Amino acid sequence: MDETDMEIVRMLEENGRIPFREIAERLDVSEGTVYNRVKRLQEENVIKGFSIRSDPMKLGRDLVAIIGLRVYGGHLVEVEKEVAEHPGVRAVYDVTGDHDAILIIRFETRAELNDFVKKLLSHKYVERTSTYVVLNVVKEDMRTLT
Repeated sequence: MDETDMEIVRMLEENGRIPFREIAERLDVSEGTVYNRVKRLQEENVIKGFSIRSDPMKLGRDLVAIIGLRVYGGHLVEVEKEVAEHPGVRAVYDVTGDHDAILIIRFETRAELNDFVKKLLSHKYVERTSTYVVLNVVKEDMRTLT
């Protein structure tokens, strides 16, 4: 990847609907060059897809929890894959420190959070959890701006 590729990715991450013509004008290249580069970046899985960013609070998912997991033995990947299937899960990270994994999850209600944590704790490979409820979101942007 060169600097032109990086700039194309930056612009598309900022606005996935930006016309290739506009990208070309900003970068002083042809529209065909932008098209070909985006196509190659998709084929190389640098660009994994295009999507919208919605406001989860306006969609009723305004309860955010950060959950640390401690997992028994060599079952971390298995547990992470299961947890990642939950529709509210926004991120699953392998981490160092007191936990084996950190989850970021959005819920509609405290009852939904409660049920999720209890289900985690009943999992045969989950040793313990630590749950943190987010009180205020100062910044939340899961794009990978380069």
